[in-house]
Amino acid sequence: MEAGYNPRTVEEVFKDFKGRRTGLIKALTTDVEEFYQQCDPEKENLCLYGFPSEQWEVNFPAEEVPPELPEPALGINFARDGMQEKDWLSLVAVHSDTWLLSVAFYFGARFRFDKSDRKRLFNMINDLPTVFEVVTGAAKKQQKEKSSVSNHSSSKPKSNSKSRTPETQGKVSKPQLKEDEEELDEEEAEKKDEEEEEEEEEDEEEDEHGDTLCGACGDNYASDEFWICCDLCEKWFHGKCVKITPAKAEHIKQYKCPSCSNNKRPRP
Repeated sequence: MEAGYNPRTVEEVFKDFKGRRTGLIKALTTDVEEFYQQCDPEKENLCLYGFPSEQWEVNFPAEEVPPELPEPALGINFARDGMQEKDWLSLVAVHSDTWLLSVAFYFGARFRFDKSDRKRLFNMINDLPTVFEVVTGAAKKQQKEKSSVSNHSSSKPKSNSKSRTPETQGKVSKPQLKEDEEELDEEEAEKKDEEEEEEEEEDEEEDEHGDTLCGACGDNYASDEFWICCDLCEKWFHGKCVKITPAKAEHIKQYKCPSCSNNKRPRP
C-alpha cells in the first residue's frame, strides 16, 4: 500500500481514480486467475487494493485506526467458494466501485473541494464505465446499444413518408386493442391465482416451522422474517442473526452456519 501520496487538484484526483480503477479491472479480468488464487478462504480477512500506478494487491487491512485512506471491503476471500465465480467477481467489482468513489471524495473533502469542483470530479468519473460494468460486460453492451440507436436515428425516413403513418396505425389499432384487453384479463387471472398459491404456501410454512427456534437468538420462527438453514447441522437461523440477506442467499450453493464454519473437521 502506498503512503504519502496526496493528489490536491480535481485533475490529480481523477488521475488517481483512473489508475486505481485500471488496477482493479486488471485483477478482475486479465489477472483473474492469480487474483482468485490469492483470495484463499482459509486466510484471515483480505481486501483488494488498487493503486494509482495501475497495479493491484490482495492484502490484509491497514492496522492503524483510523486508516490513512478509506479501506476496501473486508473479507472478500470468505465468499469465494460459497458462490459461482462470476457472481463473486461481480460482488467484488461492486464493492470496488464503492471504494474508488470513497477514496476520490475523501481527497475532495480533505483538500476542500467546493461544490463546482465536486461536481466536475463526479462528472469526469461518471463518464467512465464502472468496474462492475466492465467485469460483467455491461459496458460493451451499452456501447453497442448507443451505436445502434445512433445508426437508427440517422437512417430515419424523410418527412414525406410520415404523412400516411397515422392512417395505417388507426386501422391496425382496433383489433389490436381487443387482443391486448384479452391478454390483460388472462394476466390478471394468473396473477390472482399466483397470489392465492403464495398465501397457501405461507400458511403451510408457518404450520411446518411454528416450533422452530433460531440457532443464534433462540426466538420462534416467523413467516415475515427471512430465515436460512445450515446445510450441515440443519439448524435454522434468522438472516439478520447470521448477517445473510435474501439477495446474498441466492448466490450461496451450500450455507454453513458460524458454528459449522469454525469447525473445519466434521464431528464423527
